[in-house]
Amino acid sequence: MRYVALWRGINVGKAKRLAMADLKALLAELGATEVSTLLNSGNAVFDTKNKLAADKIRAAVLAQLGVDAAVILKTAAEWAAIAAAHGIDEADDPSRLLVAICADATALQSVADLAADSGERFVVTAHAAYLWCGNGILESKAAVLLLKKLGEAGTTRNWATVTKLNALANPR
Repeated sequence: MRYVALWRGINVGKAKRLAMADLKALLAELGATEVSTLLNSGNAVFDTKNKLAADKIRAAVLAQLGVDAAVILKTAAEWAAIAAAHGIDEADDPSRLLVAICADATALQSVADLAADSGERFVVTAHAAYLWCGNGILESKAAVLLLKKLGEAGTTRNWATVTKLNALANPR
């Protein structure tokens, strides 16, 4: 089975530094094959015959690489659903569309009312939450609130990264 793995907070600033080559090697040690990483921010796609649990990956990264960061795993099919139409018509710049991904879909429902006061377009589906940050992600107050509210239950990627991961996870 093919998986997408996302680490929360990897290589952001000076904390939680993790070389992608080390991450690839560790995933291979855990039984993953065809391991690819994307960017330097904790994104990996891999195949495995036996499901790797997120907590097992997190523990191995901590034990072998000294970095403790939450890991969210999605199957390639789940990722395809995340990368499907998001329902935000005005999202014409992939760097301004923030996608929140959670291990547990119930965590997504806890943020459903988040953007009501922000004036930013926000859509929650069964697979992810999508926040259109018209003035940019760094200027978005709702994006800050989203990350705080999700905590370790979720992580975010911009739409450009989501679609690149989908191309790796679901090659045509």
